[in-house]
Amino acid sequence: MLRIDTDLVPVDVTVTDAQGQPVRNLRAGDFRLYEDGDERQVSFFNIERRGGDLRPVAVVFALDVSGSMSIAELERLRTAMQSFSQTLTGHPASFAVMTFGMKVKTLQSFTSDLQKLERAFDRLEREPEGLSTHTFDAVDDAVRMLTRSAPRTLGHRLMKRAVVVVTDGFPVGDTVAPQTVIERANAAGVSVYTVTLPSYSRMIASTARTPLPTPLDVSGLAERTGGASVYATEQDYAPLFRALAEEVISAYVLAFYPPESNRRDGRFHSIRITAPPGLTVKQSRPGYQGNR
Repeated sequence: MLRIDTDLVPVDVTVTDAQGQPVRNLRAGDFRLYEDGDERQVSFFNIERRGGDLRPVAVVFALDVSGSMSIAELERLRTAMQSFSQTLTGHPASFAVMTFGMKVKTLQSFTSDLQKLERAFDRLEREPEGLSTHTFDAVDDAVRMLTRSAPRTLGHRLMKRAVVVVTDGFPVGDTVAPQTVIERANAAGVSVYTVTLPSYSRMIASTARTPLPTPLDVSGLAERTGGASVYATEQDYAPLFRALAEEVISAYVLAFYPPESNRRDGRFHSIRITAPPGLTVKQSRPGYQGNR
C-alpha cells in the first residue's frame, strides 16, 4: 500500500488535445516531471477513471448573491448545482456552501447528505443592491475551510479539494489580494473553478456571444490554481455544471518526493510537468514551499 505523507508533493494534471478535448488514456511513462528544471522520479501516479477506488472529493460552492445577480439566475443555479453534485455520485464526496456579496457567509458546512445540500440551495437569497462583491475574500475563506475540514488524504487516497465560484466576474471591495489567494490555494492544494453568469454587466460591448474579460479573468485565479474558467451563455446551466464536475474528477495525479535538502530549506521550488508533443498540460500548482 502506498504511504502518503507530508513529504510527498502531489500535483493534479489535466491534459487536452489540439481541439481542447480531454485526453484520458495516458500512462505514467507519458509524463515528465521537473523540479527547478531537474527531472524527478514520479513516485505516485493515478488516473481517476481507470478502475480502483474512486477518489474522495471535497467541494465548496461559493455563490455570488450580490445585487448584480438576477433572481432568475439564482433560481437556475439550484438545478445546476444539483446536477454537479449528482455527477459525483459514487465518489466519497462532501460539499459546503457559502455566499458572498457585501459579506461572506457559510450556509452549509461540509456534508455528504445531498438533502442537506439541497436545503442550503433553497436558502439562497439575493442581497439588495450594494457596493461590494467580495469574491476573493470568499475564495480565501473557502480555502481555509477546506484546509480545516478536508484532509489531504482519506483512506490512503489523495483528496481532490476544489472551490467552485459562481459570479458575474466583477469583484469589488475585497480585503485579500488575488495573488495572496492564489498562493494560499496552491499551498493547500486547492483548485479553483469559476463560472461566470451572463448578467448584463458582462454582455455590454460583447459580440457573437463572446464574453468580455473581467477582473476575475485577468487575475488568473482559476488557471494558476489548476482549475478552469467557464462561461454560462445558455439559459440552462445544468449541462455546464455536469461538464465542470466531470473535469474536477478527471485529472491525473502525479506525486514525487523532493530531495531532503529542498524539503527543509524554506524556499519556493518550481514544478513543471510535460506530456507528449501536441498535448496541452494544465497543472494544479506551479511549485511548493519547503518547510523551515
